[in-house]
Amino acid sequence: MSVTAPPAGDERLLRASPLRTLLGRPELGSVVGAAAVFLFFAVMADSFLRLSSFGTVLYAASTIGIMAVPVALLMIGGEFDLSAGVMVTSSALISSMFSYEMTANVWVGVGVSLLVTLAFGVFNGFLLTRTRLPSFIITLGTFLMLTGLNLGVTKLISESVSTKAIGDMEGFASARAVFASQLSLGSIDLKVTILWWAVLVALATWILLRTRFGNWIFAVGGNDDAARAVGVPVVRTKIGLYMGVAFCAWISGQHLLFSFDVVQSGEGVGNELIYIIAAVIGGCLITGGYGSAIGSAVGAFIFGMTSKGIVYAEWDPDWFKFFLGAMLLLATLLNAWVRKRAEASR
Repeated sequence: MSVTAPPAGDERLLRASPLRTLLGRPELGSVVGAAAVFLFFAVMADSFLRLSSFGTVLYAASTIGIMAVPVALLMIGGEFDLSAGVMVTSSALISSMFSYEMTANVWVGVGVSLLVTLAFGVFNGFLLTRTRLPSFIITLGTFLMLTGLNLGVTKLISESVSTKAIGDMEGFASARAVFASQLSLGSIDLKVTILWWAVLVALATWILLRTRFGNWIFAVGGNDDAARAVGVPVVRTKIGLYMGVAFCAWISGQHLLFSFDVVQSGEGVGNELIYIIAAVIGGCLITGGYGSAIGSAVGAFIFGMTSKGIVYAEWDPDWFKFFLGAMLLLATLLNAWVRKRAEASR
């Protein structure tokens, strides 16, 4: 009795073509947009293609990209954080004022700042999950409270809107090496924030694609009630995402402090929108459940190219916000088109 071999192409095994796989990537639209922006400024500004300019563009992108990574993960999880911009300043203020007032090694202030900043993230996540209010309302309230605290406490302690200089304190040099140093490679000057950014993008990508927590993020972003019904720890996941935003705000805050050794209490207002824009340009959906950390990096890179490309082209920098808004709309439309094509090809 002969046994019939199974057909070579079993219809139960769906093999995705390379094109279909490419169309399914959330960051495809942003990569196309980044190539277009690069070519545009390469033609319009001769100095844009210099190696020294590349380091400047990467630095501008990294200062946004460090925060765009956790904001993208939070958006994939279906939430927002409007306090992210001022939280960066809060982190820097806490490090500076604690170190100065306690006459302590600056690393003590850095450690205290980490704990307090993470507590801000826990507060946002806990309040969100307990009240079930929209994250827009919760984090808008946190944004306003931190804005007031930053200014009020700084003026109360320092009798000024800025902190005291801590550049001569013990531990400042080593802290600057970790958070604000610079490496020269030929004619290219690379800030350490670029390394922080690359590590965070790699870590976030691994979490999203290779861990159970990554599956939970996509699940709660798609439908948190359905995710809860199948056993996903929604509360822990959302608190963890807000703590991720707080951790990266701490990194950015220390860079802000150790780059200049003083901090203005009013900084950071409005930056939260730039972080969200970078994530959206990178392919994250406002509705949650879709996006990638790599896309947020590409979105931040587009921001860096645009902000510095306008300078290299010697245009009026007042046009920057116009270009940023135009890129946001075009990237959103392109991402929507790519996603529809990917769904139609399945």
